[in-house]
Amino acid sequence: MMHGEFESMKAIYTLLPDIAPMPIAWGTYETIPDTHFFLCEYREMIDEMPNPHKFTARLAALHQNSKSPNGKFGFHITTYSGNLSQMNEWEESWETYFTKSMSWALKLELEAKEPDPEFDALVPILFDKVIPRLLRPLESEGRSVKPSLVHGDLWYANSGIDVETGECLIFDAYCFYAHNECTLNDHPGQTELTRLTLYTLNEDEFGQWRPICNKFGAEYLAAYHSYVQISPPEEDYDGRLDLYKL
Repeated sequence: MMHGEFESMKAIYTLLPDIAPMPIAWGTYETIPDTHFFLCEYREMIDEMPNPHKFTARLAALHQNSKSPNGKFGFHITTYSGNLSQMNEWEESWETYFTKSMSWALKLELEAKEPDPEFDALVPILFDKVIPRLLRPLESEGRSVKPSLVHGDLWYANSGIDVETGECLIFDAYCFYAHNECTLNDHPGQTELTRLTLYTLNEDEFGQWRPICNKFGAEYLAAYHSYVQISPPEEDYDGRLDLYKL
């Protein structure tokens, strides 16, 4: 977990050092082998919401200027959402990557909570109909998706304002290269299917921005899209964000 966070924050800091504290090291105590640490630069912050346009301009720069090392979706190391490992195997197709990630998330959910009749009804529809319908058009008819470096858990509690500079900061990341819109969903979602997988897969940045309990709301989405256009086909945008809430 510590190694994954170090590599995530290093990826962000290397690309955009003004938006993140500098990661310094991770490791294990020599004398306490079951105790581990992640060390980063100390930045004094105030707990206020960042300016929507300043914040999303930096986020847009992170997404647009990042480049996957092999042109694929994924990450070079296993990362963790809380104590849950994430499926970061490299994939050329965003639909394939998302499908494998969701399968892994549901596997962890079932292992933790045992079989559920709602899963039996919902999961086949999710994989056979919903995911192909909403994600396949992104990579069809000449369209493509750029693998963008995303924070992974970008809700308001993982951001702050630097006291010294007044600039916005983000931290506590588990990064991967993804469709940029997937970072725009909210933390806890409102639908039944969202609640089923809430803390298992927190995968797309904008999918996290939709629910009411996340203060990154409509104003931030609108500001972001003043810098980055909605991926075509635009008519599927709301459906994609609903999917990314999972």
